[in-house]
Amino acid sequence: MSVFSLAGRRALVTGANTGIGQAIALALADQGASVTCAGRRDCAETCAAIAAKGGIADEMILDFADPMAAREIFAGAGYSILVNNAGIIRREDSLEYTEADWDAVMDVNLKALFFTAQAFAKAHLEHAPRGPAAVVNIASLLAFQGGIRVPAYTASKHGVAGLTKILANEWAADGINVNAIAPGYVVSNNTENLRKDADRNAAILARIPAGRWGEPSDIGHTAAFLASPAAAYIHGAVINVDGGWLAR
Repeated sequence: MSVFSLAGRRALVTGANTGIGQAIALALADQGASVTCAGRRDCAETCAAIAAKGGIADEMILDFADPMAAREIFAGAGYSILVNNAGIIRREDSLEYTEADWDAVMDVNLKALFFTAQAFAKAHLEHAPRGPAAVVNIASLLAFQGGIRVPAYTASKHGVAGLTKILANEWAADGINVNAIAPGYVVSNNTENLRKDADRNAAILARIPAGRWGEPSDIGHTAAFLASPAAAYIHGAVINVDGGWLAR
C-alpha cells in the first residue's frame, strides 16, 4: 500500500460545502478515506462529487457559531482524520471594529477549532487499539503577516498556528500528528472581488513567484499528504502553500 494512501481511514472536514474545504474532502476521498463533509449549510454537492468518483462520503450540519458544536460527534465514530477548515472573516477598520464581530470570528476560527480538536483527540485516545491519527488545521498567510482591516481574523490565524504547535507538543507521542496549512491567494468565493479588481489582481500576481493564483486543489493535496503515513514525522508544522508569496 502506498504511504500516501488513506484507505480504511475515516475523516471529518469542516466547512466542506465549497471552496478549499470541498477540495480537501475530495482529495482525502481520492486517497481512499471515507469522508464526512460538515458545514453550516448542506454539503450535498461535495458528497455527490465524491460519489461520482467512486468515493464514500456523508454529510453533517455543524454550525460553529456554537464553538462546542462538535463536542459529541467523535466518540465511537471511528474518525482518525480531522481537518479544521471552517472559518469566517469580518472586515472593518481597527478603529471601528466591534466586539460582536471580534467574538464571532474568534468563536468560529479559534475556539471551535480548539474544542473540536480536543473532542477528536479524546475519542481517539479512548479507542483501543489505536492507529495513527491526524489533525490538519487551516491557518492563513495572516498567521505570519498583519493584513489590513481584519484584526480578529489575523489574531485568530496567529492563534491557529500557536495551537497547532502546542497540540503537536502534547499529542505527538500518542500518535496524533497535528499540523497546519497556510494558504496563499486561492481562487474562491472569498477572493472573487480581489480577482475582479484589475489593479489588485495585477499587484497580487506580481508578488507571487509562481505567477498564478492558487487552486483549492493545491490545498486539498497538501491536506491529504499531511493526513497520510508519508507525513508521520511531521509535527507542529505550518506549511505555506502560497506559490512562494512569503519567500518574496
